[in-house]
Amino acid sequence: MDPRELYQELILDHGRRPRNFRVPEGPTCRAEGKNPLCGDHVAVSAVVVGDRVEDVGFQGSGCAICMAAASTMTEAVRGHTREEIAAMFARFHGVVTGAASGDAEDLGKLAAFSGLSEFPMRVKCATLAWHTLEAALQGRGEPVSSE
Repeated sequence: MDPRELYQELILDHGRRPRNFRVPEGPTCRAEGKNPLCGDHVAVSAVVVGDRVEDVGFQGSGCAICMAAASTMTEAVRGHTREEIAAMFARFHGVVTGAASGDAEDLGKLAAFSGLSEFPMRVKCATLAWHTLEAALQGRGEPVSSE
């Protein structure tokens, strides 16, 4: 099977059946994010112990790319430190915008979004949950906007 077909299948699966679509028990941080142009809306809650994200979940609504990106993000960041998550987001952002050269395979399931570099308008859908998690981890209270 063509890798692009596998990636599309992964995005559709996570979009239809998002993982961690919940508020984790006893969240220590939370933020909301909205894309006013398309209506995507996510709230990300996390349990941070020390500097490590022990649990994370999200709620909201949006397009399949937004929901799939939030779902795969929650799987990818669990157990990582804030610094590791920031580096992961930087790599992910570089891949989806086309700014990072090279192979995206080291991103695991997140590599499924590498084709978005061909569709710049969809990058905001894929990065909204990441920006929202970043705001939660930094303790920023104002809602995140993709605009």
